Amino acid sequence: MAPITPAGDDPHQQLLDQLDLTLMPRPFRNSHWRPSQRRNKNIKQIVAEASRKEASVLATQNNSGSSTPHLQSSANATGSVTPLPGSAQVQSYITQAAQNLSTIVLERNLQASLSSGPVPTYTNIESAPSLHPAHQKHYCDITGLPAPYTDPKSRLRYHNAEVFQVVRSLPQGVAEKYLEARGAHVVLK
Repeated sequence: MAPITPAGDDPHQQLLDQLDLTLMPRPFRNSHWRPSQRRNKNIKQIVAEASRKEASVLATQNNSGSSTPHLQSSANATGSVTPLPGSAQVQSYITQAAQNLSTIVLERNLQASLSSGPVPTYTNIESAPSLHPAHQKHYCDITGLPAPYTDPKSRLRYHNAEVFQVVRSLPQGVAEKYLEARGAHVVLK
């Protein structure tokens, strides 16, 4: 059998040539692409913005309670409806209590954060260093270099074998002075 040769006037072959993606030009980048006009903020700017928002909320909470007058309805103002005894008074007590509660909570949070220093929260990245034992590095009591070893006899930390010889040659009482400087000495009463 003879192979089938495509004819130039075949409509099926013309459609395939028209839809062939390999013949279409493909630019590397979209010609309509523009860089974003939105500026990214660093973490310091985000924290500063959050603290400004918290201070603004505290200021508005302090001023919103007593200075805002309660509006009367038009029916009560004209006298066409007799008000229930004590209903407006109960509503004002509830409103005042809610405002006072939110003010107290905000004030206590503010006092706690100001008195004890920075408190680690999701909005505050300023926190004290970790006191977890896995995060504390040990340093040599003699040289101040990182100390992977501890002498079991004197409990002094040392950097290498050379420093270990110095630790073992220390006279009586000197090792206790090094431990005292580090704050690891034992005082018996």
